[in-house]
Amino acid sequence: MAEDRSVLSRPAPAPESSHRFGSDPDQVFDLFPADSESAARFPPVVLIHGGYWRPEYDRSHARSAAAGLAHAGWTTALPEYRRIPGDPEASVQDVMQSIAAIIELTNASKVLLVGHSAGGHLALVAASALGDKVAGVLALAPLSNLSLAEARNLDDGAVTSFLGAPAADRRDLDPMHLTYPQVLIVLMHGAADSVVPVDMSRNFTEKHQVSLVVLEDIGHFEPIDPQSSAWSHVLETLTSVSTRSSHLPRS
Repeated sequence: MAEDRSVLSRPAPAPESSHRFGSDPDQVFDLFPADSESAARFPPVVLIHGGYWRPEYDRSHARSAAAGLAHAGWTTALPEYRRIPGDPEASVQDVMQSIAAIIELTNASKVLLVGHSAGGHLALVAASALGDKVAGVLALAPLSNLSLAEARNLDDGAVTSFLGAPAADRRDLDPMHLTYPQVLIVLMHGAADSVVPVDMSRNFTEKHQVSLVVLEDIGHFEPIDPQSSAWSHVLETLTSVSTRSSHLPRS
């Protein structure tokens, strides 16, 4: 079944505002506020876009999802991050710095991380490092196992291009080898995903004993498309993550 990529080229709503968190042109995030009543119910969402960490894929393709989350009641920030082949620290540092800036701007104590594909990888890495600032994670078709992605040569060597090294040399950036104390994590993956195989999420959830929602007949891009049948599942699961995370014991 061919992947439905229409969300990537469909015109998307513009953000209400954009904010810099550094001097590089890519150190910026868009803000899509929810109405004040809804914003008081939920922590802000940081939506981290995918694109196999490649420089040609920026946050513009995720604006429909960001606007859809805001419409559903979630104040949503959509950060850009530097995507420099062979310099993974630039991407990781930018995501972490953007989270700090978003927390400051929204006056929140914690945020929910939603990441798609390579953005799911970055969300998982950030959650491991910033657990006290993360209320929960919803990772959509994430690249959660860098060694497996490398072995399968996904997107023509995207992992090696991103890391500038074999995955075995960067276990510190492989979610399979990280820990997630006091962070609620849920993965969601389409069973028909031909871009990131669903068994990658199965491997991660078995290793870390976290939840996985598998959507039958859903591909890679539908979970970030508010016009798709997957969208209601995304909203329902995000609400569950927020509610369940609020009851976790805090160290």
